[in-house]
Amino acid sequence: MCICFSLTIDLKGFLLLLLVIAVLHTLDRQGEYVARTDFLWKAKLKVEQEEVETMRGINKILLENILPAHVATHFLHQERSTELYHESYSCVAVMFASIPNYKEFYDETDVNKQGLECLRLLNEIICDFDKLLLKPKFSGIEKIKTIASTYMCASGLRPGKEDGAMDEKHTEEHNVTILVEFAIALMSILDSINRESFQRFRLRIGLNHGPVIAGVIGAQKPQYDIWSNTVNVASRMDSCGVMGRLQTTENTAKVLMAAGYECECRG
Repeated sequence: MCICFSLTIDLKGFLLLLLVIAVLHTLDRQGEYVARTDFLWKAKLKVEQEEVETMRGINKILLENILPAHVATHFLHQERSTELYHESYSCVAVMFASIPNYKEFYDETDVNKQGLECLRLLNEIICDFDKLLLKPKFSGIEKIKTIASTYMCASGLRPGKEDGAMDEKHTEEHNVTILVEFAIALMSILDSINRESFQRFRLRIGLNHGPVIAGVIGAQKPQYDIWSNTVNVASRMDSCGVMGRLQTTENTAKVLMAAGYECECRG
C-alpha cells in the first residue's frame, strides 16, 4: 500500500514536471517566435523606409530637373495646395539665344533619317549649353525653356535675395553682366561644335532686364515660366537682332556700358 502510494506521488510529480517543462518550452518558443517576428518586422520596416527615402530622392532629382531648386523645395515640403505658386521680382535679366540658320540645316530626307540626325545635333548643342549652368559662376542663371532652336534663360530669380540686397544697382549690374558672360560662353561652345560637325551655326541673342512675374502652371506637367513686358521685349531683341551679335534695349545697354562694356547703337 505504501509502495503504491509512493508510486502515485512520484507519477504525479513526474507529470507535473513534464507539464512545467512543456509550459516553459512553449513560452520559450513563443518568445523566440515573437523576437523573430519583431526582427523580421523591423527589417521589413527598414527596407520600406529606405525605399521611401530612395523614391523621395528620385522624386527630388526629377522635380529639380523640371523646376528650379527653390521651387522644387517648396513643392516637396509644402502640403498639397490649390493656390497658384508665384514670385514677383523687380529686376531680372532675360535672354533669348536662337540659332536662326538651324532651320536651313534641318532636313527630313532619308539621309538624315527623317530629321533624326538633325535633332541629335540640336540635342547635343542644348546639352552643352545646359552643362555651362553647372559652373559655380553661372549658378545664378536659371534655364526657363527651349523653344525649337531658341534657348531662354534668366538671371536674378532667387526669392528673398532681392529684399536683402544692399545695393540695387550692383544687383542689377550683376544680373545683366552675368548673362552677357553666359552668352559669350554659349558662342564659344557653338563655335567648338561647328568645328567638330563641320557646320556654320551662329547665335542671335536678345537681352533685356526689368520686372517679371514667375510661377508654376499646370498640374500633370507643371512648368516654371516667367511673364512680363520685360520678357516680350527680350524676345523681340532676339527676333530683330543680327546673327553673331547680342542686341539689348537702351536701358540694358546703359547698365553694360557702366560696367565697362562697349555697345553700338543700331539707330
